[in-house]
Amino acid sequence: MTVAGSATVAFATLGCKTNQFETAAMRERLEQAGYRVVPFAAGADLVIVNTCTVTAATDAQSRNLVRRARRLNPACRVVVTGCYAQVDPQALAELPGVELVIGNEEKRDLPALLTGSARERIRVADIRAREKAAIPVLTAFAERSRAFVQIQNGCDAFCSYCIIPHARGPSRSAPPEQVLDQVRQLVGQKVPEIVLTGIHVGNYGLDLQPRSSLLELLRRIEGETGVARLRLGSVEPTEIDAPLLACLAASKVICPHLHIPLQAGDDAVLARMRRPYGREAFRALIERVAALLPDAAIGLDVIAGFPGETDAEFENTVRLIGELPVSHLHVFPYSRRPGTAAAAMPGHLPGDVKKARAERLRALGTEKLATFAARFVGRVMEVVVEGGGKSGQLKGVTRNYLEVRFAGPAELVGQSAAVRVTAAVNGVLNGELAG
Repeated sequence: MTVAGSATVAFATLGCKTNQFETAAMRERLEQAGYRVVPFAAGADLVIVNTCTVTAATDAQSRNLVRRARRLNPACRVVVTGCYAQVDPQALAELPGVELVIGNEEKRDLPALLTGSARERIRVADIRAREKAAIPVLTAFAERSRAFVQIQNGCDAFCSYCIIPHARGPSRSAPPEQVLDQVRQLVGQKVPEIVLTGIHVGNYGLDLQPRSSLLELLRRIEGETGVARLRLGSVEPTEIDAPLLACLAASKVICPHLHIPLQAGDDAVLARMRRPYGREAFRALIERVAALLPDAAIGLDVIAGFPGETDAEFENTVRLIGELPVSHLHVFPYSRRPGTAAAAMPGHLPGDVKKARAERLRALGTEKLATFAARFVGRVMEVVVEGGGKSGQLKGVTRNYLEVRFAGPAELVGQSAAVRVTAAVNGVLNGELAG
């Protein structure tokens, strides 16, 4: 491996906010070791590809990133990590230019692995054997507008379609004091928004001694850290109970935004997916959320074309979503993942059927977002400014996860601003700085 000092390093990250957080941790450790971070397109000496394996498409994107890194700099060394590396390290090790493949737990040891004398090209441990979280603490976060704080890792659910329990291991929580210290540090750096991330955040604290909970953690963060704006990652529908909803409704800092995996709106499909709820229970939950948090953004994950999904079952999903007061849809065509129960199920659908169903759901999602966004025309919204400024045009995100574009000085990037919404165009708000 190239010796740090004058060496450059670039990162490419696919997938979830947990991966983005872990990339930030690897970046910080390599900077401390003397590497200089450059953009991916610059053709760095060392390239870290942090992969996702939720779908076959993300696997392909990961492989393409390795090839692109080598085209940009044929002499570069490539390290591949992340969930794809965890579940199929051999496939990645065989790609030309890949010098090292490491698992998700080995990310924390990256600097030592780069300088160590051992020459094994694959360093991937059995992550299901991990009993405690080893979540790094960052001294800073490169992005000015928001920072991720990982509170948990792993998942014990084993939904029939999902490979992530094999890629991330069992559910393991960061100690609450570690989370609180991390939040306080970021608050001291004036980060305007903090996002709590994990693989199964609703399971937070159940493995700790003494046991804790996501609700208890949220109350402590709000009461003890001075955080101004806190956003939750994805929470399972069965874990959004009355006390949690009451906490969100009463909070002055937790953003009115819930990302809730639905996956399907038909009871038979949900049963095959091993999802522990039915469509009517899900409907009742969303209606409760909307009643308590009327301005809340509610995002859903949906899988199109699960094995055996009939036309009628798919129509049940479309109908349910159409009737719900939701704002965002994250749609995925079903992707066969070797090692999951669904991979062996009968009735796998042709690709064109899955694609058509996904496109129909995405069109529904576009309509839902446009309808939701239009409600806020004329309102003054708190916006965390994320970028722009070169031409005087800024963009940012409201507390309820709507994109806003408005004119303003570049100095506002990384800060909060009050913006009066003047129009909503295709789900994006246009506005002007409020006096």
